[in-house]
Amino acid sequence: MNKRLTFLLLALIVIFSMTLSACAPAATPTQVMTQAPTTAPVATEAPTTAPTTAPATAAPTAAPTAVPPVCAKLADAPAAPAAGKLGASDNPIVLTFVPSGDTGKITKAGTAIADCLSQMTGWSFKMEVGTTFAASIEAMGAEKAQVGFLNTFSVLLAEQKYGIIPALVAIRNYSTNDLDPDKALGGTPQPFYKGQFIANTASGIKSFADLKGKTFCFVDPNSTSGYIVPRIVLAANGINPDTDFKATQNAGSHPNVAIAVYKGDCDAGVTYINVLTDTATNLAGTYPDIATKVTVFADTDRIPNDGMQFIKTLDPKLQALIVEGMLAMMKDPGGKAVVKSLYNYDAFQQVKPDFYNAFAAVLKKAGVDPATLVK
Repeated sequence: MNKRLTFLLLALIVIFSMTLSACAPAATPTQVMTQAPTTAPVATEAPTTAPTTAPATAAPTAAPTAVPPVCAKLADAPAAPAAGKLGASDNPIVLTFVPSGDTGKITKAGTAIADCLSQMTGWSFKMEVGTTFAASIEAMGAEKAQVGFLNTFSVLLAEQKYGIIPALVAIRNYSTNDLDPDKALGGTPQPFYKGQFIANTASGIKSFADLKGKTFCFVDPNSTSGYIVPRIVLAANGINPDTDFKATQNAGSHPNVAIAVYKGDCDAGVTYINVLTDTATNLAGTYPDIATKVTVFADTDRIPNDGMQFIKTLDPKLQALIVEGMLAMMKDPGGKAVVKSLYNYDAFQQVKPDFYNAFAAVLKKAGVDPATLVK
């Protein structure tokens, strides 16, 4: 590893920790990646004799009925706007969502959120799912969408290009895997997450060095944990992501990467932790052996979560009303279930407009400056 890559690696470690120390519990500083052990644990042999009696068959359990959200009118909601004005039925406020997961689920959840906000405020809302991450950014830039649910790197790009304003950051019960130095935080609410490098078990990939000459799946060029940060990690570990792979492709979403690796369309790839066991994505429901045929061999360091943002020209009073509505939904069991089904949100935290500045500085020190990527 040359001196420049060593510096980048150290910069990521130190500044990531500084970035999130104010809102995350103290933890031992982690490395940019954690590799899997080279030897597998010894398996325990199965019993050689069958049970003498068959277990009783349990009666099927009925699926729980979803609780509908309560979307009571907010006490401070202003009068509905006149026809033609933003928020009127003929000119609804548009929420744009990035396609980082199953677009069908995102569409269903986004529609429910737009409907609930309409009931709570008396103003009209509608939703759209961007065809790409960049499409959602451009919708906000053109003011065709006023509210965004962008991923972290898309927020940085949209800030640089259009001055969009972060308002809420997602808090999730931290998802982890066996390699993660922060594994003890699993299940606790955190404002950060990590990416993971995965491989098809049959490929024999167990380390970064094994990736040379293999096929690799990224998510999208604007995906933080599925493209931007992984490329930094790859370079820091001696892999040039532009020349060392036999072929690469952008699968479009984190679940798509996992499926491509599972099917052998890519030897390896990168997703958020832990898409293989994520109950919201539920890949195991379709591919029961995915956790066997796909293995994790390395993790990234901490990445600040995504959230909700506004275009800069949106009336601050309306911004405050939408924030109030989203926070009210998260206090209602039915509303929270809807919002959680979107991107696995567990809570929201209000943030200042400069929330992502420190992370942008991390990327800039590592040679990725969002300001140079906007056109």
